[in-house]
Amino acid sequence: MKRDAMVPDRIYPASQPPDSPLSKLSHFGFLTLPNFSMIAFTSAIEVLRMANYVGRAEHYTWSVITPDGEPARASNGITVKPTKTLAEAGMPDVLIVCAGWHVRDYVDDKVIALLQHVAQQGKPLGGICTGAYALLAANLLDGYRCTVHWEDMSPLHKSYPHVRFADEIFVIDRDRVTCTGGTAPLDLMLNLVGMRLGQAHAAQVSEQFIVERIRGTTDHQHIPVDARVGFSRAELIEVVRLMEANIEEPLSLEELARLVKLSQRHLQRMFKMFLSVSPTHYYLTLRLRRARELLRNSDASISRVTAICGFHSPCHFSKAYRAQFGHAPSVERRQSA
Repeated sequence: MKRDAMVPDRIYPASQPPDSPLSKLSHFGFLTLPNFSMIAFTSAIEVLRMANYVGRAEHYTWSVITPDGEPARASNGITVKPTKTLAEAGMPDVLIVCAGWHVRDYVDDKVIALLQHVAQQGKPLGGICTGAYALLAANLLDGYRCTVHWEDMSPLHKSYPHVRFADEIFVIDRDRVTCTGGTAPLDLMLNLVGMRLGQAHAAQVSEQFIVERIRGTTDHQHIPVDARVGFSRAELIEVVRLMEANIEEPLSLEELARLVKLSQRHLQRMFKMFLSVSPTHYYLTLRLRRARELLRNSDASISRVTAICGFHSPCHFSKAYRAQFGHAPSVERRQSA
């Protein structure tokens, strides 16, 4: 698939009131726990460095914090220095927990007390990669929307019923920010930069990183269906894979049921039980998300996208797209141009 070479000039900022504390952040604290994800950590902190560089001013400062002030070793074996205790660093405008493998082993009473102390000061809190677990363990996400890496979502969802888990790559909910792993923290931080310094400044930062598009709160992490429903549901996994492989020429419910040797009624029940939607709705959502990806990241015409995603009528495609995403395909294309 051919991608546009255009530099992004637009981001998709999180919906926040103008007086949100997240629009005024200047000092970031990064609480690193042992085995933290280095790619997630550096994706976050490098945005701040580059924002200062392109802005020719010290818009941001940051501190790397550990509970005892001693450097934490990342999952790749590298440590980051200098590190400070919270008292040495001073109270940051926001404290973001950076974690990774075996996070449960490192969220102890000392970490929980530190996070609760920051919350009591009215400061925003965040977590990247598995860092959200520390906020969950400290009961600091009850009543909030949050996201975690898809590998951890299912067990955490069961353990914390008062938290609303989402499958976006990052979530900003009032004074809490949570983010998945990998390079997703880069998108989170670019959105935060956009909230404070403007979208043009964030776009300049993304240019330096050769980022074609800044992802936003409407972007979802791809969660393999076997992670959603468990490997024991082989028929359901097979149906979803058939759907994913047949976007341009969608299979009928009858054809899907025949290929996996199930009745249509049984197929309907499985989707409702494990994915909370009908197979028809799930299939349509797959096709529309593929369409959005093409509209944002390719130079294919809207009529071509319509055909690639299995819609025979432009009117039907536009209507379905608007119902799913709140605006027409032409608006998506203009916003991504």
